[in-house]
Amino acid sequence: MVSRKKSCRSEAEMKELWKKRQELVERALKDELARTPVLDDTLRASMEYSLMAGGKRLRPILLMAAADAVGADGTKFLPAACALEMIHTYSLIHDDLPAMDNDDLRRGKPTNHVKFGEGTAILAGDALLTLAFTVILRQKDVPAEALLRVVDEISRAAGAGGMVGGQVLDLMAEDRQITMEELRRMHMGKTGALFHAALRSGAILAGATEEQLAALTAYADHFGLAFQITDDILDVIGTAEDIGKPVGSDEKNHKSTYVTLTSLNEAQELARRTVEEATAALAVFGAEADFLRELVAYLVNRKQ
Repeated sequence: MVSRKKSCRSEAEMKELWKKRQELVERALKDELARTPVLDDTLRASMEYSLMAGGKRLRPILLMAAADAVGADGTKFLPAACALEMIHTYSLIHDDLPAMDNDDLRRGKPTNHVKFGEGTAILAGDALLTLAFTVILRQKDVPAEALLRVVDEISRAAGAGGMVGGQVLDLMAEDRQITMEELRRMHMGKTGALFHAALRSGAILAGATEEQLAALTAYADHFGLAFQITDDILDVIGTAEDIGKPVGSDEKNHKSTYVTLTSLNEAQELARRTVEEATAALAVFGAEADFLRELVAYLVNRKQ
């Protein structure tokens, strides 16, 4: 069983555990990058600039929380968790590029290509993506079969059937109105795929049963949808100070969102219902999954 201190019976306890795990991830990311040979100092600086720029560290925390829910100690899987954050960071660097969203701010700081130039930013993203798979293989005390499954989960989530495919759909959707189903498919790839991989990978590393894995997979799907709807809402009602990037970027790029395809009120209601569905998916778990329950409920009220 998971020790009692890993369960969260309130939002305050969830936030406290989140903060502790963030600190673990920050230290581990710094250590992983420090032990990695990089031929050029500017490239290392560019990689570090984005990787260590803060952020919620949500994907590694989800991986650890899924392992906790299954009954393991999620902190045992920090290398795999860090790999997810490296892949996420690579996607942010590339997403901000002039050829993509052309954003100048990320987490309140100049984006990587603004700071280091477009070419270096592209290569820093490439370097973080490839480093992630080296870091996964540093994971200890896991059966080889489980580790191979995780590599497969994460590589598919990052590739043409996941993030990359979703980004292409996003580019193709600019300057035209798409259907709700097209929007859902795009975000299941661009945003949801890595959440999906994080939760499933944590479960697999922890030795989840098929029933537990199915429950966490369903939770992941609802979590990813709730996260994206909330992101769309914040692009309308948030502030640049809160979210760390310019607001109105979706409108600037003529993108369809859950807000533009419905309305602000309808998007907020859809987010609320999605949170309920995510929570219901965890019915097979006891208090060991309380962190995940509190997290998705908190998600729709976030400001960043």
